[in-house]
Amino acid sequence: MKLLRSTIHPDITTLDNKTIKQRLATRAIVQCDDEILLLFTERYHDYSLPGGGLDEGEDQVQGMIRELEEETGALNIRDIEPFGCYEEFRPWYKNDIDVIHMLSYCFICQVDKQLGETRYESHEINNGMRPVWINIHEAIAHNENTIAQSPKKGMSIERETFLLKLLAG
Repeated sequence: MKLLRSTIHPDITTLDNKTIKQRLATRAIVQCDDEILLLFTERYHDYSLPGGGLDEGEDQVQGMIRELEEETGALNIRDIEPFGCYEEFRPWYKNDIDVIHMLSYCFICQVDKQLGETRYESHEINNGMRPVWINIHEAIAHNENTIAQSPKKGMSIERETFLLKLLAG
């Protein structure tokens, strides 16, 4: 899969002598007409692509399908094609790890417009996550405003906004 971008979070000045853990993740890109299926997260006040971490030994496509179903209730997932990989190095503050090396494998696919039931994890519920169909340009403008003005923004908003802009052309 082609590398779309590689970034190092500004809080990381060097990778030398750091404990680095790799995390593999997937992201689903689902567009229908002039809308894209995204997750709105109240805690961070942002829009993001559905997706998340792969389980140990899990196939990328199967992980993307699992995450898409869990987070959006997507039905009839089909026509799956690779889009690209986003690589990032971010600070991490758990389990004696200094830096998380995240590889997000992005796939384009189609789903039925009508969504089914979601199956959120407790932290997703606590963060106020919900699936929405939205115009991609509205989502980009919203995220850019959050980047510029909100102290609540999470570390993934730059990745998500980059990917949305890439998709919007």
